[in-house]
Amino acid sequence: MTTERFGIVKFRGQAVTVLGPDLKPGDVAPEFSVQTLDWSLFNGLANTPGKVRIIAAIPSLETDVCDRETRRFNQEAAALSKDIAILVISTDLPYTQKRWCGAAGVDQVTILSDHMDADFGAKYGCLIKEVRVLRRATFVVDRAGKITYAAYMPALGEEPDYAEVLAAARAAL
Repeated sequence: MTTERFGIVKFRGQAVTVLGPDLKPGDVAPEFSVQTLDWSLFNGLANTPGKVRIIAAIPSLETDVCDRETRRFNQEAAALSKDIAILVISTDLPYTQKRWCGAAGVDQVTILSDHMDADFGAKYGCLIKEVRVLRRATFVVDRAGKITYAAYMPALGEEPDYAEVLAAARAAL
């Protein structure tokens, strides 16, 4: 049974229920299944073997903060080692994500959808039950599959500390 926690985050000013546990550094990163832009199944850890992963959970690419965050990670990816994979996950439909990526010119990060099963959201403590979108959070998972960095934003409109996330990813190499 999935853990339910009420009131740790608000959506449009109202307390909501978050499904799943908060993960922390030292935890083994759970494997998760999501869809790619062409609806293919993507296993987050198995499909990025030998890489350090930055995983960003966002509510929707269609919002200003998520747009800005995804573009920022896309820009930062150019200066990172090819041994670092950046995965940006939302519950937007894959064809919505594909359209957004084309319009935004985002091509350095992997955009993934948790729309079908919300597998990622429930396993990483990011799924907001009432509206079925993800709570904003950022994780760094090392090559061995351990979480070395985890940050859950206290408000959906808050961006991650990019310098901290990138430093954690580089340290995990």
